[in-house]
Amino acid sequence: MSIEKIVSTLEKLEKMHKSLLDLAYKKTEHVKQGDMEELDKMLKNEQAHVAAIETLEQQRQLMVTEYLRAKGFALTDQPTVADVIEAASAGEETQKLTVVRNRLMQVIEELRKQNDLNQKLVFQSLQFVNITLDAMRPQRTEQFNYSGQEVSGTNTIAKKTYFDSQA
Repeated sequence: MSIEKIVSTLEKLEKMHKSLLDLAYKKTEHVKQGDMEELDKMLKNEQAHVAAIETLEQQRQLMVTEYLRAKGFALTDQPTVADVIEAASAGEETQKLTVVRNRLMQVIEELRKQNDLNQKLVFQSLQFVNITLDAMRPQRTEQFNYSGQEVSGTNTIAKKTYFDSQA
């Protein structure tokens, strides 16, 4: 197993994450505009991207595991590219692997920030909708139900009659 295959997989992952980042930027604009149809389309597109990224990630993990086994290193639960960099002899391939890994991590961090922004925008939109709905609902402060005392006849209000029965 060569480092070049791992580098190639990382470059594919970087490309997919950049594409996902572009979708996240577009999603921000659609959230601002309130375009639900486009948001729905974008979510389906994002799901396809995430599925492709998961497949590439599984390939990356398999390649990293094979490389570390070939070098005779003890494997952890989740072998990482950093483990490969430590295990590899210093050279041009290791340097290229480090550069690609750093670029991928930078794209992932930007994607995380953009997704956090989108989440906050959606939450604010939901709050606005709830406030608008609350303003449109009629506010009733009086109860139209009878309480238990009024039904059982233990009302303490003195009854006034307008008819004088002694006359």
